[in-house]
Amino acid sequence: MIEKQPVIEKHRQHETDTGSAKVQVALLTARINDLTEHFRSHPKDHHGRQGLLKMVGTRRRLLNYLKNREISTYRSLVTELGLRN
Repeated sequence: MIEKQPVIEKHRQHETDTGSAKVQVALLTARINDLTEHFRSHPKDHHGRQGLLKMVGTRRRLLNYLKNREISTYRSLVTELGLRN
């Protein structure tokens, strides 16, 4: 399980920011990475994999939104989180 608070504090834009697209992408990336490790040791967990794929799609849509609205934020977030290898 991931700790949400450090991720939110690192990526928020202002003091009360908990739901901006940047924060949501960072939280989803942390959960996706955590679940990826889970599936390495539990390869037959197909129901969990379905949730993982749903999260990946949600992150993709949020990244597309950021790319269309704020390209500089998108680029910095992608490099910071290590996406798009």
